Amino acid sequence: MNEKTILIVDDEAAIREMIRVGLELSGYQCLEASNAQEAHGIIVDQRPDLVLLDWMMPVTSGIELLRRLRREELTKDLLVIMLTAKDDEDNRVQGLDVGADDYITKPFSSRELMARIKAVLRRSGSQSDEESIEVNGLKLDPASHRVFAHQDPLDMGPTEFKLLKFFMTHQERAYSRGQLLDQVWGTNVYVEERTVDVHIRRLRKALQTDRQDFGQLIQTVRGTGYRFSATGISA
Repeated sequence: MNEKTILIVDDEAAIREMIRVGLELSGYQCLEASNAQEAHGIIVDQRPDLVLLDWMMPVTSGIELLRRLRREELTKDLLVIMLTAKDDEDNRVQGLDVGADDYITKPFSSRELMARIKAVLRRSGSQSDEESIEVNGLKLDPASHRVFAHQDPLDMGPTEFKLLKFFMTHQERAYSRGQLLDQVWGTNVYVEERTVDVHIRRLRKALQTDRQDFGQLIQTVRGTGYRFSATGISA
C-alpha cells in the first residue's frame, strides 16, 4: 500500500467514483467530498496527503477553496491538484498563481492522473533541507551553502542560491513570477515581479562555466514564468 490518503473533491458522484477506483487500485487511501465546505472539514479533521480539487463546483468553487487553504496556516502547504474542464492558458496560469501544485484538464486518463499524483508527491518529499541535490553535474549543497559545477565551486549571491535551491527541489514545473516571489522572498516582503527577472539573469550568468552552460537548465515559459528542467541541457 502507498499509505497516502487522497481527498477527491467533485460535485459529480460518477467522477468521484471513477477516480476513487483508479486510486484504490494503485494502493491509495481515498476520501470524498461533494462540495468545498465538506472538503474543508475533511481536510482539517483528517489531514489528507493530497487533494484532487474540481474547479467548477456550485456555491463555492474549487479555486475559492484553494485560496482559503493557502491563506490558512494549517493547510498552506497541502498538496493540491486542480481538475478542470477549463483548458485555456489564462485559467492554467490562474490556478497555478493561486497555489495549485499541478493542473489536469478533463477529460484525462487514469494513467495520466496517477503519473501526475506520483510526480507531485515525489517533488514534495524527494529532498530534505540538508540533502545535496545534483543534476547533470550541477550540485547544490544546502549544508555548506555551496554550488559546484563538475566539482568546481561557483560564485553566486544569497538570493540566487535560494532561487536555485527552490528550482532544483521543484523540477519540471513552471512557476509564475508571483509564485517565485512567495517561495523565495516570502509573502511578507514586498518586491516587484520584475525583480525576479533580474535575479534569474544573475543566476543564469553564475551558472555559466567554460565547460558547460548550466544556465540552460532554467527555461523561460512564455505567458507563465520559469521552469527548471533537467532536459534543458545534455549531460
